[in-house]
Amino acid sequence: MSSPKRAAKPVAKTATKSRPAALRPVPKVAAEAGASGASADATRLAATLERGMADGKLDMVSAEALQKLMAAACRVYTARAEAGEQFTPVPKNSISATDVMVTASGLLRAADLAVFELGMWQSWTGR
Repeated sequence: MSSPKRAAKPVAKTATKSRPAALRPVPKVAAEAGASGASADATRLAATLERGMADGKLDMVSAEALQKLMAAACRVYTARAEAGEQFTPVPKNSISATDVMVTASGLLRAADLAVFELGMWQSWTGR
């Protein structure tokens, strides 16, 4: 677990603030060579959302649309994990500890679960 000091650090964004949006580097999102269909769409959407965040456009996606996106991503990840695939939901060190904690807390609240229940489930399943 990260120390509170590390978790509280803001993600450095000052380098991208001074450039016009068109010249900002698009964050690299894992994409397979020649990806098409849903993979290509997801990669483009991720890059669009990252650019919007860099521009300070927090409302570029409605709350309802973001909820649908998160729910679909969770269901696809779960299905693939239960089918035996082994990968993390995001690349290692690609998001801050704060991002993980805020999102995990929100997901637990949405499912009306407590951290204790998560810990019990992890000990029962070994996940």
